[in-house]
Order: sequence, then structure tokens, then C-alpha cells
Amino acid sequence: MTEIIAPIKQKIIVIPAKSRDEIQRTTRLKVAAYCRVSTDQEEQESSYEAQISYYTEKIKNNAEWTLAGIFADEGITGTQAKKRPEFLKMIRLCRQRKIDLILTKSLSRFARNTVDSLNYIRELKALGIAVAFEKENLNTLETDTEMMLTIMSCFAQAESESISKNVSWGIRQSFKNGNVPMQYARLLGYRKGDDNKPEIVPEEAEIVKEIYQLYLDGMSLNMIVDRLNEKGLTTKGSNSPYRKEVVQRILTNEKYTGDALLQKTYVTDCITKKTRKNNGELPMYLVKNHHEPIISRADFNRVQEEMARRLAKRSIADRLTKTEQGKYSAKYALSELLICGECGSHYRRVTWTAKGFKEIKWRCISRIQYGKKKCHSSPTVDEQPLHKAIVSAINEFCEVKDDVATALRESITEVLDPNLNGSVQAAQQRIDELAQNIDGLIKLATVPETAQNAMSDIEKFSEEMKTLREFIETEKAKQITAQRGSAELDAILERIEQEDFILTEYDDVVVRQLIEKVTVESKDTIMVIF
Repeated sequence: MTEIIAPIKQKIIVIPAKSRDEIQRTTRLKVAAYCRVSTDQEEQESSYEAQISYYTEKIKNNAEWTLAGIFADEGITGTQAKKRPEFLKMIRLCRQRKIDLILTKSLSRFARNTVDSLNYIRELKALGIAVAFEKENLNTLETDTEMMLTIMSCFAQAESESISKNVSWGIRQSFKNGNVPMQYARLLGYRKGDDNKPEIVPEEAEIVKEIYQLYLDGMSLNMIVDRLNEKGLTTKGSNSPYRKEVVQRILTNEKYTGDALLQKTYVTDCITKKTRKNNGELPMYLVKNHHEPIISRADFNRVQEEMARRLAKRSIADRLTKTEQGKYSAKYALSELLICGECGSHYRRVTWTAKGFKEIKWRCISRIQYGKKKCHSSPTVDEQPLHKAIVSAINEFCEVKDDVATALRESITEVLDPNLNGSVQAAQQRIDELAQNIDGLIKLATVPETAQNAMSDIEKFSEEMKTLREFIETEKAKQITAQRGSAELDAILERIEQEDFILTEYDDVVVRQLIEKVTVESKDTIMVIF
């Protein structure tokens, strides 16, 4: 017997959706708040603390909310989210579903970068997390808010850009007025004095002077770093060991001469905050004699010239062959100064080993690399007799240094023409006369009968005026060069006359100071040029 089961009629029961309010009543929302002030100045502290207090009370007083955290960035820009650690922490918690709602004062507090603002709002919206902006009365989960948010975000960014431009304008006006910001925390040698002006720190100033002197003595940046670190000295501010970059900044900082060059760098825009070196895009302002110097301008300029010279030699070496002609060597002065009299290549210091004994020799680089193809008979020179010969030459120079100084002073006096002003004045008077003649000839040039002769004379006089102006410019330039050379020569002569360079043994520092070139003429003869 077969049992027949009647089919059961399908029934669909509709369970109505709960409203957001009903959900909130059954499940307490995890609510967080985000606060931010743009600067860390004292007048903003109350605003910062007030925001935290306000949102803490607001969330705790709502029975349907539970506090998920108060996230606050103090004294931090709103144009870049990556520079706001508390903001990024809040976003991470949102991704972990530990926050349901974010309260914030306004769009400008949330972000001033339109792209950042919209990207984060859209991400949170996709996660079902609302952001409520009190000032704008907007909730990101409500419909038709995208357009309004875009417009408001653009306004927030525009406001930030406007503020940035105003701040930049204010800074430049301050520069024009000679107001110099001094970074005392990192500026070795200075501190803020009682009168709010830079004051020299004696023990730090000695380090600065030593760095400049070591560089002028021929040391490389790395050698100076090693010297400072061996003494246990540390950088100002970070108290870390000295590095090459730190020493280079000290050697190129014009503030040590008492001057201050303002706006050496600039910020490209308020969003990326990228800083670039000012290569003429914006004006710079040089404030002369702003504070007491540690380094003389003459020594500072000598260091800059020496840096440029070493860099130029390095560039030359990079373009040349493996012989490395012209490359600067801080280790041995003669690597730069000793020249082959036959082919003009530099000499290199080499070590020969024979029968267990080591000998130091100097050999022509071309001869080392190419044999006799480029240099046929350059001699190999023993270091010890070479050093003795150079010491002897320096001592002979010192014996006649007073005569040399007198001769040099006479030569520079000859270059400074005492009659130059009279010559220039006469040339200028002739130019004035020619200009008056041309004025008269212009009237004759309008009359057909005299036009041809007048135009010919005008052309002749104009050409003479051009020649005279070129003469004046040339003579003035020569005089300026001679005067500058005279000032530099005075400093050199003063040092020669005051210091005693007589040597008992070879010294690389003295060799660099006094000698320009040593040419190997033969195995027994060198020519020393001071």
C-alpha cells in the first residue's frame, strides 16, 4: 500500500528592515572623534584641549554611543595625512571595524587636501563608517553628499593655499626688513644672547675655526670628520658623531662671516611641502654685518674657492683615463703638485719592494700606465731626497721673502694706474662733446641739402663714442681686478712677512700654502714655483 504525501504550500515571510535608529538602539555605536589644530602656539592650546574635552563629554553623554577614542594631532598640518599620526591610527582602527562613526568639527579640521579628504571619506563610506562634520551639518552616509563634500573640500584646500601664500608673503617681507631667523639649536658657534641677538659660544667657535683651518691646510672632508670624532666631539643638537655632510654645511654657511643669506630654499606648494634649492626662482636677501663673525670673509672665500678647485679637479679626473690626472689628493700634497717636465702628467707615489725592503718612489703616471709610448725618459724620484730638495727651496725662499714682498708690492702698484681717473674723465668729456655735436647734426639731417653729410658725421661720431665707452668700461674693469688682487696680495704678503716658514723637515701643509707646482726637470733637478 503506497502512502501519498500532499505537497506543502510554500510560504514567504517578510522580515522588515530595521531603521538605522533601531539598529543603534539595539547595538551601541562605537564613536570616535578627530581633533586638530594647525600650529603648536600657546594661543591654540586652549582650542586643542577644548576640542578633546567637548567630544569626550558629547560621546559619553549619549546612551547609544560608546567611546572608541579621541584622536588628536597637535601643531600638525592638515594638507598631508601621512604627517598626522593620530589620523592614520584612527583610519587603521576603522579598517579593523573598531569604529562606526567619526565626529569632527569641520572639513578643514579633517583634511585640507581635496584628494586626501575625498579618498578617505569614500573608503570609510565603503566600510559603512560615517563621518559627521558639525560645522557643515553633513553626514557622509546620507544620500547626495558627494557633490557637497567635493565642493567643501575644494574650499578647504583653497583656504589652506591662501593661508600658505599669506604666510610666504609675510616671511618675504620680514626678509626684506633684515629679520634673520637663526637656528641656534643646530648652528654651531652661536647662541641666543640676552638682547635676543646672536652671541658667540667660545668653545664652539674654536671648533668652527679648526674646521676651516684644517680644510685650508689641505685636509679632505672625511679626514676632518675623522679628526673631530677622534677628539670625541659631537654635532650640536643631535649629539651624534660628525659626518661629511655636517662639515660641508659648516664650511659653506655664510653666517660664520657675520652675514646672512635669506631664502636659500623655498617650499614648492602647501600640499606636498617639498623644499627646493632657490636657483633664482625667487629673490634672495643678503643681510651684511648682521652679527659678530667667527670666520673672516677672506678665509670664507678662500674655502669656497678651494672647494670649487677640488671639485673641478675631480670632474677633470672623471673625464680622463685611468691615469687620474688632476685629481685632488688630501693625503699627499705632491700628488697634486708634482709634474713631469716631459709630458706634463702628474706624478704618483708608489711603493717598491726589493729583497724585503720597501722604498717610496714618485713616478710619472703616463709612464706607469703606458710605458715609453707617451713619456720616454721621465725619471723615477726617491721620496726622501725629493722632500729634502723642497725643504731647501722653501728655506731659500724664506731668506729672501722680504725682497720678494717688496717686489710684489711694487708690481701691483704699477698695475694701479694713478692717472686712470684722469684718462677716464677725459674720455667722458670727449663723449659729452660728441653727443652735443650729434644733437646739432640731427637738425641738419632733416634738411635735404645737408642730410647726406650730416648722417655721415653722425655715424662717425657714434662710432667714436662707442670706442670711448668700451675704453672706459675696460679700464674700470682692469682697475677693479687690480684692486681686488692688491687686497688679496696684501693679505698674502702680511702672512709671509709675519710667519716664519723655515723648516727642519718636510711638511705637506706648508707645501700647500707656499708652492703652486714642482716640475721634475731631470733625475737631479726640480723646479719649484711658489
